[in-house]
Amino acid sequence: MRLAWIVAIAAAASVSAQAAPHPAFAPDRLVRIDKFMQDYVDSNRIGGAVALVLRDGKVAYQKAVGWADQDAKRPMTADAVFRIASQSKAITSTAILMLVEEGKIAISDPVSRFIPAFAHTRVMLDTGGVTVAARRQITIRDLLTHTAGISYGTDRKVAALYSPKALGPAAGWGWYTADKDEPICETIERLATLPFVAQPGERFVYGYNTDILGCVVERASGIPLDKFVRDRITVPLKMNDTWFFAPAAQRDRVVEVFMSDSTGHAVRAPDGARGQGHYVDGPRRDFSGGAGILSTAHDYARFLQMILNGGQLDGARILSPHTVDLMTHDQIGKLFGQDGLGFGYGFESVERYGADGMKSVGSFGWGGAYASTYSVDPVEHLVMVFMINQLPMSADIAAKFPTMVYSALVQRHQ
Repeated sequence: MRLAWIVAIAAAASVSAQAAPHPAFAPDRLVRIDKFMQDYVDSNRIGGAVALVLRDGKVAYQKAVGWADQDAKRPMTADAVFRIASQSKAITSTAILMLVEEGKIAISDPVSRFIPAFAHTRVMLDTGGVTVAARRQITIRDLLTHTAGISYGTDRKVAALYSPKALGPAAGWGWYTADKDEPICETIERLATLPFVAQPGERFVYGYNTDILGCVVERASGIPLDKFVRDRITVPLKMNDTWFFAPAAQRDRVVEVFMSDSTGHAVRAPDGARGQGHYVDGPRRDFSGGAGILSTAHDYARFLQMILNGGQLDGARILSPHTVDLMTHDQIGKLFGQDGLGFGYGFESVERYGADGMKSVGSFGWGGAYASTYSVDPVEHLVMVFMINQLPMSADIAAKFPTMVYSALVQRHQ
């Protein structure tokens, strides 16, 4: 059913750069969102944020609040550049599925076809530090759905083994590679020597899965991951402010990372992997397909509009509608373990109305460790992007934002 919705709007929808009053939204209810966001800044629960809502590909709401850099007194702007962390996963998953469409990868392929070190992996048992051989090889499908049994190595039972390999607790919050002076495939080959925390296909385990896929993109295409993403995805979609590492000339557009202190107030995060990161001056060699991309609300909304349109935007065809349907439909059932929600090839999906607020059945989305989040509603033809860089985050603004949007939407899509 969702495929029909997607195809029906594919020719018409494109992202407009100019906000205009949208008849589907009550103006006074949109003003409530302004106040809602500003209250979080005024109470010092967040440093700053950008919100963007599209309907039918046109801007229905856009707001920037707070500071991009409080110390430098640089206000937040709509074109500010954010570390999007796990929002990178949808882009890398798209790259994999482009190669699937070209016949260079099969969903059922063992990862060892591209990274031989994965031919024989091991799993840590819950007690005694004993490992056993994996019952089968890990596949591309396992990685796309986070059912390979691979965590971020911060689990108590494996953390002591991951740290000496510069992974897990030694990699920022576990997922961070921007400070590593090595290619991503070198990092991933080292990961393959470590024990994982569950058997392949046994359960949903969130971890380095999409970083492994980034290496697979390089091996299957013969092109570095950053170049593949740039040439095949971001340039065709005119995502001009999306990179793995920000150009030096754009450093003043990169948002400062805040953190919630013990009182719940936003303060500047420290330098280094657990704070400001190395996204401008770092080695610029280790491209994390799972957590390493920087982008703007506008750019990421263009990417999501492409997915909503069935794989194309403004004449640029990235994926086929059938492939998009695989990405956005649940592929793992009860393994995801959250009632009414599922997980496809890169996105969480809403399977029951009410399982995720007011989002329609068929909606899909995810978020990032710096507290950014996004959602696409094919029923209402909505794209919602909420960008913020605050880690750790105690404020609940990102979770409340979609409810505020739906509460302002007073005309259902026909």
